[in-house]
Amino acid sequence: MATLESEAQRPGIGTFERYLTLWVALCIVVGIGLGHVLPNVFATIASAEVARVNLVVAGLIWLMIVPMLLKIDFGALGSVRQHWKGVGVTLFVNWAVKPFSMAALGTVFLGWLFAPLLPAGEIPSYIAGLILLAAAPCTAMVFVWSNLCDGEPTYTLSQVALNDVLMVFLFAPLVALLLGVASVTVPWTTLLLSVGLYIILPVIVAQIARRVVVASGGQPALDRLLARLGPLSLVALLATLVLLFGFQGEQIIRQPAVIMLIAVPILIQVYLNAGIAYWLSKWLGVAWCVAAPAALIGASNFFELAVAAAISLFGLNSGAALATVVGVLVEVPVMLSVVAIVKRSRGWYEGVPA
Repeated sequence: MATLESEAQRPGIGTFERYLTLWVALCIVVGIGLGHVLPNVFATIASAEVARVNLVVAGLIWLMIVPMLLKIDFGALGSVRQHWKGVGVTLFVNWAVKPFSMAALGTVFLGWLFAPLLPAGEIPSYIAGLILLAAAPCTAMVFVWSNLCDGEPTYTLSQVALNDVLMVFLFAPLVALLLGVASVTVPWTTLLLSVGLYIILPVIVAQIARRVVVASGGQPALDRLLARLGPLSLVALLATLVLLFGFQGEQIIRQPAVIMLIAVPILIQVYLNAGIAYWLSKWLGVAWCVAAPAALIGASNFFELAVAAAISLFGLNSGAALATVVGVLVEVPVMLSVVAIVKRSRGWYEGVPA
């Protein structure tokens, strides 16, 4: 009975999240339509900026990020030692492989192979968006992916908490390094402001709120709060996308193939890094229940942060913002396919004859 109860309590992917790609597609249509019908409204929203940070979008980004950070218990960092091999694999892929492989893939595909098919002036911005996407390891959605493949929950929680801590220190210098290599000039003040606004402050606010809620009502109170905030977070994401596509509408109508071309290096990057993490885990003798979420964490991205940073650094109507939005578009179906792959390959991984 205990096993059945624990399985029933494990969170699965909801209907809204499962069809996130559909909602994103609808946001594209709605955003483009509204951009044509209400251009003055979008211009007013775009002008509401302080230090290149759009205040309207910043509010929506906070509504996305804070509920996700509320799920993270930084006390779980103490359990990292239990699964040190799996943690090491994911850290290696997240910080030493994924950002650099994305920079290389973006340069090869967008800067070279697809260059004749893309607007020349936007290519560096597209590559910058891909780099921002890869430099932010996934947080909240990892819990969903790990649950779907029966991953070890303690490992998943400790790895996500560790990634959040590392992002505070590594995101800005890593992005600055890679954007410099990609010949994109980024003002350090704006980048540091983005890190403070979209990582450090939300982490602090979320952890204070988490402790207050748990102290007053325990885990059940926190679960109820997360259940109420979850839909709000996704609605904020979709509202942000409507704004983005409202500003990107003209470019998308003129060149709809741009989205498909940007998606190519993203798709390759996901499967490449998932494969590296999965193979390294097998080579090191990591248990499958850790290797499966390790592959998923290594492959997925914190696209909410990437969208926020792209908007802050390059603006709402930039190619970088569009590239990060393409990451949102492909995230759910691609990650569901990775879940299916690691589940079907469990026998191979554990050396069980078919």
